[in-house]
Amino acid sequence: MRDELDTTLNPLCANTAATLWPAAQRHSRYLRDLLAARPEIASWLMEHASLPLTARQMGDFLAAAAPSSEEGLQRVLRQLRQRVMATLIIRDLGGAAPLSEVVEGMTQFADVTTNFALDFLHRQLCEQFGEPLDSRGQVQRLLIIGMGKLGGRELNVSSDVDYIFVYPEEGQTAGGRRRIDNYDFFLRLGKRLIAALGDCTADGQVFRVDMRLRPNGDSGPLVGSLGSLENYFITQGREWERYAWIKARVMNEGVNLQQEWHQALYDSVRPFVFRKYLDFGAINAMRDLHAQIRREVARKDMAEHIKLGPGGIREIEFMAQVFQLIRGGREPALQIRPTLQVLALLAERQWLPAESERELTAAYVFLRRLEHRLQYVRDAQTHKLPTGDADRLQIAESMGFADWPAFMAVLDAHRATVGRHFEQVFSEPEEGRHPLAGIWEEAAADDSLDRLANLGFRTPQALLQRLQSFRQSGRYLQLPASNRERLDALGPRLIDAAAATATPDATWQRGLDFLDTISRRGAYLALLQQYPQALMKLCELIGSSAWAADYLTRHPILLDELLDSRIFDVRTNWQHFQQELQMRLAQHVGDVEREMDILRETHHAQVFHFLAQDIVGLHSVEHLADRLSELADIMVQTTLDLCWQKLRQRHPHPERPPRFAVIAYGKLGGKELGFASDLDLVYVHDDPEPDIGGLYARLGQRMSTWMSSQTPAGMLFEVDLRLRPNGDSGMLVCPITAFRDYQLQHAWPWEHQALTRARFCAGDPAVGAQFEAIRIEILRQPRNLATLRDEVLAMRQRMLDQHASRSEEDFDIKHDRGGLIDVEFIVQYLVLGHAHRHDRLCGNLGNIALLGIAVEIGLIPVELAEPVQSAYREFRRLQHVLRLNAKRRARVERGSVSRRIAAVRALWEWVFATP
Repeated sequence: MRDELDTTLNPLCANTAATLWPAAQRHSRYLRDLLAARPEIASWLMEHASLPLTARQMGDFLAAAAPSSEEGLQRVLRQLRQRVMATLIIRDLGGAAPLSEVVEGMTQFADVTTNFALDFLHRQLCEQFGEPLDSRGQVQRLLIIGMGKLGGRELNVSSDVDYIFVYPEEGQTAGGRRRIDNYDFFLRLGKRLIAALGDCTADGQVFRVDMRLRPNGDSGPLVGSLGSLENYFITQGREWERYAWIKARVMNEGVNLQQEWHQALYDSVRPFVFRKYLDFGAINAMRDLHAQIRREVARKDMAEHIKLGPGGIREIEFMAQVFQLIRGGREPALQIRPTLQVLALLAERQWLPAESERELTAAYVFLRRLEHRLQYVRDAQTHKLPTGDADRLQIAESMGFADWPAFMAVLDAHRATVGRHFEQVFSEPEEGRHPLAGIWEEAAADDSLDRLANLGFRTPQALLQRLQSFRQSGRYLQLPASNRERLDALGPRLIDAAAATATPDATWQRGLDFLDTISRRGAYLALLQQYPQALMKLCELIGSSAWAADYLTRHPILLDELLDSRIFDVRTNWQHFQQELQMRLAQHVGDVEREMDILRETHHAQVFHFLAQDIVGLHSVEHLADRLSELADIMVQTTLDLCWQKLRQRHPHPERPPRFAVIAYGKLGGKELGFASDLDLVYVHDDPEPDIGGLYARLGQRMSTWMSSQTPAGMLFEVDLRLRPNGDSGMLVCPITAFRDYQLQHAWPWEHQALTRARFCAGDPAVGAQFEAIRIEILRQPRNLATLRDEVLAMRQRMLDQHASRSEEDFDIKHDRGGLIDVEFIVQYLVLGHAHRHDRLCGNLGNIALLGIAVEIGLIPVELAEPVQSAYREFRRLQHVLRLNAKRRARVERGSVSRRIAAVRALWEWVFATP
């Protein structure tokens, strides 16, 4: 018989005959038996085995058969399966088909046969009962939902198919010999479809059909309406079902496809599977599910099961899907199905190290190829390694190894790699009773004070009183039991982690406040419980900075950033940052609330990265201010783009970008932005269209609202528009010509001082260039030095009267004589007084650089300027440190900076002594 088969297949192309066939014949008993019983399949192989099969070829085969009965339908479906299987076996074992071709080929086969049978059986039932109609009188089709590997387009060659049957709406049929309810129609259809695919006949079966994933499993109805499915999700949906529904896919195609109901189904499923928040509680649920599987594997002695055993296929799938459950609600890009695509995306977004993705991908491909070779032997749904020597050698050779030991060495290495990565993701949090649990649970215990003092706490009595108050509060006692258990597990760890910081008392107090804030958010508690390193990082941050503690308390969603390996990467890739932001926004076009939240979440996350880097000393104050200013520019530009999209149709030429520019003043203008700085902005436009001012006013108002409004994600920026021409009484958006006229004819000297630190930051670069030309024109106006001196001194005095500390012991770094504002006024006076002769003074370079230029052109002596440059740099550093510790006014002991004050005062006296 073997010689006969070789002769029969000889007309195949040389590569197929010589290379593909022998390996397949040696390996697969199923293929040998099939071709012995069905020699006509050889003709199919001659025509099709040299290239990958397509869905069209499969459909053409079924259409050509044109079955007229259910028996004929069953026969042709099974005949197609035999041909598809034979082709895949030959191509795969002959080395012509990669894993992607095999799983996609089987998935296409499932889609084609399911849709063909569905249409055939639907039409048969309609002859008797008529068409099932919805409430609008439109014909309905049964929605076939593929689950598991079928849904993920990863079907293996001898797989079961997991289906769920859903019909759109309740109602009745019409146009047949007898009317029945839609439920009865679709129930009959579902049963016939299962029989058409799953019954064993003389030709075998198409697929084993598994319906146990439907709502309520075997005890639930075989079919259900879309409304009943949605209600089930809301009232009874279980955590493991979220995992199962990640891969759910509507299989309907062609005449079976009703796009409206298809979309309605996904709209119902998505909020059940993917939470809007970061769902770290999913880790515990997935761990419990996997533990159940492992217990079953151990009970049945399935350690060598390559799918369910340790380091098997299921563990790789679990790792991919837990990231989807955790992040998929906030990252729609993760709402995809194929495992390898998920792993690649996780690596691309740096949620999974690139090396881990490479190792897991290699293991997955190896295990899936092995899975198919085990199943090719007898077309059996098996995942267990063989025990006989001959069978083992056969499997090893089919995988490209000379013998079984060489094969097992590689298999074991892959399984060990998968197991290691799995444990890193799913390892149990610290088990057993924590040594400090007694302090947390019994704050009044006799030895608690001594134990806390020995840990380094300076005020243990206050700590215990605060802890007692917390645990006796109504807020704590009314927590859901699961949240309270997690909180009680975290409490002792918080004490331990706080004790390891330089400021244990402050760290513990801030940490308890933070836990109190998130106590009703089980996902955040789960994150800290699951990742002890996140709790340690949290304590390090809040112990170093009260402002950081407050920032995290206001934005607890940033906890996730503590797990980001990039948090201490000081090389900010702004292009990548903007691409990621635009990608997230593109998934929510038109959803204003979500767009506003995405802006805030993205900005807060990047600020948090800078904050963490700053606390560990990775930035100078100047470098940090540059980064924060650049980030603000991006967010302002993005806000402008989004707001214009909502208004552009009102413009006579909506295809053009707005001739509109945002001008930054103050700290943003001078690129000295701090963590808590607001934005001083001015809006200008240069659009010649008549009566266009109202449109740009709406744009400016909308931008300000978008940035300053409080949403569930917080605030983006506080925006101050009072520096515009005529202040609060002026136009919100000023034509550029009117801006120039105001600056030349009506502006106060202090407004020209403000211009020294103004710059274009967003909008139309051409309008920005016009602004810069006007700014230089204003700064270079010749001025009477005596008059300018008097005006600057008068303004400085008004500021002193309003803000100076008037303390002999304390020094206000910003407002007092000899502080930051004095340095700024010196520079502004030099610019306004001398820029008409020295254009270099017009550069928006920062006060330190401008003092250096003033020295170079002979305006001030170097021996006075250099100490002031050092003082300004030190004052900014001190101000930054104090604000990180939530000091509303940046004040220090005067004696500690007396030398710095004296240096600034000396230059002040030299500059302003004579006009």
